[in-house]
Order: sequence, then C-alpha cells, then structure tokens
Amino acid sequence: MPLFNRTLSSVNYDDFADLYDHQYDLYRDDLHFYAGVAERVGGPVLEVGAGTGRVTAFLARRGVDVTGLEPSGRMIERARERAAQSGLELRLEQGDMQTFGLERRFNLVIAPFNALMHLYTPNEQVRALENLHAHLGTGGTFAFDLYLPRFGKSNTLRHEGETFYAADGRRTDVFFVQRHDKVRQHITTEYHVDTTHAGGQLTRRHYTLTQRYYTRYEMEWLLRFAGFEAPRVSGSFQGGPLEKGSEVMVFQTRAL
Repeated sequence: MPLFNRTLSSVNYDDFADLYDHQYDLYRDDLHFYAGVAERVGGPVLEVGAGTGRVTAFLARRGVDVTGLEPSGRMIERARERAAQSGLELRLEQGDMQTFGLERRFNLVIAPFNALMHLYTPNEQVRALENLHAHLGTGGTFAFDLYLPRFGKSNTLRHEGETFYAADGRRTDVFFVQRHDKVRQHITTEYHVDTTHAGGQLTRRHYTLTQRYYTRYEMEWLLRFAGFEAPRVSGSFQGGPLEKGSEVMVFQTRAL
C-alpha cells in the first residue's frame, strides 16, 4: 500500500517523496497490465496519482503518449529527476483528480496502485470519477486497481521486512501499526521510520496514512453512477477471476 496520505494526513507529502520513491521503486506487479491496456486502446493516456513516475516512465519508454497527473510538486520533481537520468522526458501535470481540468481528452485513464483510496467520502469519490469521465471521450477506457480489504492484527507494531541501506552506512527500518474503522471503511496506518546512523545515533520519523477501502459492488455502483458501463473485474493483473484469496481487484470499464 502507498506510504503517505495526500489529504487526511498532516504530513507534507512533498517532504518524503524520496523515501516513497525508494520504497516502491521495485514494485513491478502492475506495469505490464497497464502497458497492455494502453497498447490495446491506443491514443493518449492519462495516469492519475502518478507519484514519482514509476508507471508513467514505463509507459513512455514503450512509446505510449502518456500524461501523468500528481498533486505533489516534489513528487513531480523527483519523477523528472529519475526520468532525466535515463534520458527520458515526461509530460507531468500537478493537480488533484477531483478538480483538475485539462483541455486534452484521452482514450484511456488509469489509476494504478490504489490511487482511488485517497477519496474518503461519497462526494469526493463521485466528484473524482465524474471528472475523470469528463476527460475521456465517449467509449474511452478507465482502468484501475484496488487492494482487497484484508488487514493484519490491529494495534500491533509490525515490521514486514522493509529495511533500506544508504551508501553512508545508515540503516532505515519501517515499522507500522494499523487501526481499522469498519464504520467509515478506513484503515489508518501509523508508520515509524527508524534510521540508525553510522555512529550509532537513532532517529525516528512518524507518518500517518488513512485509506478508504472499497468492496467490489460498491465500486461497481459508483462507476455506474458516474457514467461508466458495468466494469470487468478480475482478481489479478493477469486476468484471473476475483476469488476469496485474491489480493487485488482490477477494474476495466468504458465511458458511456
């Protein structure tokens, strides 16, 4: 799940773009799925929640005409820095999915890696989906993924193997505690990021992330309400059925 929250958290997302980038740089599960959809649909693509350009850059390298939308200025800077290192230039726009407005219309909109889980109320959800619909031509495709609402033990400090080493000898370990609000369908994760410096000094940074999770049929009705056709839903990026053991819901639909 993404590490930082763009709206509910008091943390400034800009300040921590580099750590976010480091944490998810090697995540590859979704890349070929979104590339395949983009190549099948053809034409211009809009990615919402582009972050530091992980998916945007992958699509651009494959020749896709892609624009990335991201609310954090620092995330956009980091995306451009990363792209420049490999001689790639990205088209990136700063904006929020609920309120952005671009003159261009797209054949495909994608929202990878739980981007829609940063919409916390029905009004925010509908506003964002209607805005994305407005940036698609009739028959345009919308594809996105969401993790399934299954969580570990609440109120328990956990470490799940996230340890990073820096060239100067620093070691950073990520610990977290989760709290589940079933009524509002919120999962709040409090991250404790501990860095042990070469001289033995320990420093801690604290971040809070709240995500709003969805059930399958709730999302299907939201899409229909916002003007999309009934979606095709799978339980993996390879197209398998959504089953009890699935870890992700992958949606594909079109604008009516």
